[in-house]
Amino acid sequence: MSADKPARNKIVPPCPICGKPAVEQYKPFCSSRCADVDLHRWLTGAYAIPVTEDDDEDGEEPSLAPKPPEGR
Repeated sequence: MSADKPARNKIVPPCPICGKPAVEQYKPFCSSRCADVDLHRWLTGAYAIPVTEDDDEDGEEPSLAPKPPEGR
């Protein structure tokens, strides 16, 4: 087998949008449509990581000002 020919039994991962085999031109997608669907999801925030905000016990925002020194 020569080095310039691609291996024929190489496993092609499926398209992450529809599950069809990926096409070299649009990798990792199978078509420009699936690539556009993925781009739309990124641009609209569908792939955002959910975050929970920790509230302070009294419900107030913590002050960013330095604390005054305690009395001597």
